[in-house]
Amino acid sequence: MLLAPATFAQDLSGDQSGPCDRPESHQFDFWLDEWDLSWGDSGRGENVVTSELGECVIEENFTTPGGTPFIGNSISNYSAKTGKWHQPWVDNQGGHFVFEGGLVEDRMILGSEATDSTGKVFLLRMVFDDIEANSLDWRWERSDDGGQSWRVLWVIH
Repeated sequence: MLLAPATFAQDLSGDQSGPCDRPESHQFDFWLDEWDLSWGDSGRGENVVTSELGECVIEENFTTPGGTPFIGNSISNYSAKTGKWHQPWVDNQGGHFVFEGGLVEDRMILGSEATDSTGKVFLLRMVFDDIEANSLDWRWERSDDGGQSWRVLWVIH
């Protein structure tokens, strides 16, 4: 059983490159940093985004200041099998979403299906755009019509 992980990790084609060496595995590297966040008139937070597990995983740790901080965590990775990025998100308010998507032109778009308290299904997506060396905009959007139109819920800069 000790040989199973090493055997499983080997590329059967004989390719010696690592599983996360392909360019697609680094499409989200723009997000790696310690970010001071702002939104609305007074929203503030911090996001520490690091590369983990041999550069195969991007880990996010989101926090807001105050007496009752909002704390969230996500783990993102690119799957060569699906050709998509996958990101589960959890937070200290019981939130849980599983996003997937990828780079579309110069924007990273990750989407998820969700259900409200009445059982109605809707779509959520995160759009990362206006990406510069030291800044980006990160929009949370919602669609109630299957993705035909999107309403911005939250813009984080």
